[in-house]
Amino acid sequence: MGKVYEQALKFKKRFPLTVAWRLKQNSEVVERHLNPDEEPVYTFVAQKNDNFFDIFSTAVVCLTNKRILIGRKRVVIGYFLDSITPDMFNDLKVKSGIIWGKIHIDTIKEYITLSNISHDALADIESNISSYMMEAKKLYPTRDNEK
Repeated sequence: MGKVYEQALKFKKRFPLTVAWRLKQNSEVVERHLNPDEEPVYTFVAQKNDNFFDIFSTAVVCLTNKRILIGRKRVVIGYFLDSITPDMFNDLKVKSGIIWGKIHIDTIKEYITLSNISHDALADIESNISSYMMEAKKLYPTRDNEK
């Protein structure tokens, strides 16, 4: 049992209203793509879609010390993996409903929506991702720093 899977289980136990299935298989996708010098810092689960009624696209989202990895195992063969490095990250938006909420991650190339997250988990996720990205973005050069 890997560290990503343990963190995903811990998240699911803390926030049981979050809709998520097949945590072990989805965690294995992320663990397979961790670099030797990468360490999982924070992991949560969600549905990678924009529709509350679509509950079959569970993803494990892992914040490592270098990037954000989003892994989804297909039912039959294959998997999907998204990797977001701090230089690609633009913005994070939280939308809260009565029971569930959504997290929108805006990157340079795409807009990622994570839905069916427990209402109580949204603040925890936002604070972990935002604090990491603010620190990590300081390490990347900007046009102002290049002068």
